[in-house]
Amino acid sequence: MKGSDFGNDFLWGVAIAAQQNEGAHNIDGRGASIWDAFARRQGKIKNGDKPSHACDFYYRYKDDILLARALGFKVFRFSIGWTRILPEGTGRVNKAGVAFYHKVIDECLELGMIPFVTLYHWDLPQELEKEGGWASHQLLKWFTRFVTVCMHEYGDKVKNWIVLNEPMGFTTLGYMIGKHAPGKMGLEYFLPAVHNAAMAQAEGGKIIRAEVKDAYIGTSFSCSEIMPYTQKEADVQAANRMDILLNRLFIEPSLGMGYPHEEGFNLTDRIHLHNKAWKYTERMKFDFDFIGIQNYFSLTVKHNPLIPYIQATEVSATTRKVPHTSMGWEINADSFYRMVKRFSAYEGVKDVIISEGGAYFKDNLVNGVIDDAHRIQYFQDYLQALLKAKQEGVNVKGYFAWTLMDNFEWSEGYKARFGLVHVDFKTQLRTIKNSGYWFRKLLC
Repeated sequence: MKGSDFGNDFLWGVAIAAQQNEGAHNIDGRGASIWDAFARRQGKIKNGDKPSHACDFYYRYKDDILLARALGFKVFRFSIGWTRILPEGTGRVNKAGVAFYHKVIDECLELGMIPFVTLYHWDLPQELEKEGGWASHQLLKWFTRFVTVCMHEYGDKVKNWIVLNEPMGFTTLGYMIGKHAPGKMGLEYFLPAVHNAAMAQAEGGKIIRAEVKDAYIGTSFSCSEIMPYTQKEADVQAANRMDILLNRLFIEPSLGMGYPHEEGFNLTDRIHLHNKAWKYTERMKFDFDFIGIQNYFSLTVKHNPLIPYIQATEVSATTRKVPHTSMGWEINADSFYRMVKRFSAYEGVKDVIISEGGAYFKDNLVNGVIDDAHRIQYFQDYLQALLKAKQEGVNVKGYFAWTLMDNFEWSEGYKARFGLVHVDFKTQLRTIKNSGYWFRKLLC
């Protein structure tokens, strides 16, 4: 397999995110984010890690973008930190923060890299969280302000935009089970957060369309194939409920289908009742040019009446003794292939980009070399599955590896390393892993 097998216009890229990479948390007028606040709470992040320094991308961006180019990539996906642009979340614009992203964009363009910019990658300003965050009725007003400022500043240089990164991820983990920032739990937070995110992804798309000529607009969805542990009716129904929650809850409203609804599924009943879904079907719809798919694992579930609403629980990959990453996530390239086919089959989906793809395996640095053979095999298998889907007619336009370098991996702190480049977080020394060299050989 060669990169050219995907076609000469295929977009090969790497992805990073502001909160996970930049550091410089209190530099040049940046405000605090929900992750800065969350990391100060004892026991929330492994090893007590904090994102305050991360990979020091704020100061090393030139070297890091050049590194991505040297590995053969043509696309550099990064996100704009809301708190750098609007430190209080709304109101005054921080000129130093605006200038930083101009420098990042200009560096990409000077090196012949295509900037793909994500507007929201999980770093809500803490000042807005104090007012309710994603669960607030004011969220759409705040988000509109942020997007509009970004378009006025960068719309003449950047044509490729991703509105939200994995809304299912930040609403469930942050506003339902409390594992991620801001650490809230309960339907009273989750239901309005879901609704606001569904409307924000459409509203963001509409603002970009109005403000940026020739924009290529998408949003990204996490997805997981859900398989029942047995063919017993209870397990099959549990898998179906989980599928509605993890795979359908955001893409279907964006396509004008409204929220997925199944009679007897208490959670979807509550979503419809709480958000008066019938009133908002049109407002949640937007004609995206592409959708980003981010598939890190498949899930096998069984019925569990003790779990509220969803009544399902995972049967782990380790329990089932199937291949898995160091996160315990199942490795299943065939499942990835099926999810790409499934999402592309929705009426209204135009292009598909794998906006993130990658894996955490425990790396060993020996004499300056990291022989991450497991990660190479992972990419080889998943890209072969993607090529198969493309050859069968799926309009796959690109693949962005997660991630360029090891970074702050949310509640996992600095332990979970997904990078093609190893980072020594004490010295900030970068060391290209064998998987990075593998991509260079694939692409060059």
